[in-house]
Amino acid sequence: MTMRALALLLLLATAALIVAGCGDADGNGGASGSDPATEKSAEAGKARASRPPKGTRVKVVSSDYGRVIADGKGEAFYLFDKEKTKKAECYGTCADVWPPVLTKGKPVAGGGEQRLLGTTKRSDGKLQVTYAGHPLYYYVDDSPGTILCHDVAEFGGLWLVVKPNGQAAS
Repeated sequence: MTMRALALLLLLATAALIVAGCGDADGNGGASGSDPATEKSAEAGKARASRPPKGTRVKVVSSDYGRVIADGKGEAFYLFDKEKTKKAECYGTCADVWPPVLTKGKPVAGGGEQRLLGTTKRSDGKLQVTYAGHPLYYYVDDSPGTILCHDVAEFGGLWLVVKPNGQAAS
């Protein structure tokens, strides 16, 4: 087996374990192993992270966790409670599962608090959106109106959706 094939196999196995740990929409804990839907979701998350919109729009949406902040399409943002400053600590496999919310311009509030919006520079030089000093992330298998991984422990901390005041939802 080549080194590249081994690395790919390890990445897919890790992603499957992570997704299984978070669960899925029907709450059965997710599938074990790799499947095309999971791989497609991971690719979509990577594409979202690699093609940031200019001036990312942040708005408030209703959810099972109350009002939370989301992108212009309504996909919820998460904070990583391990991050105590605006410096991002989620890279590599973590960022594959929890893609950072990126922007090329100043983020724009469309219902959230403009004064709470900011950015932080990632190690690759890209700008990540922050809210109340927290770097923001997507969850790779979420979609607009669907929050699958609130209050989940992964990568050494909790992942929590964010209320309009900048605090984690309970």
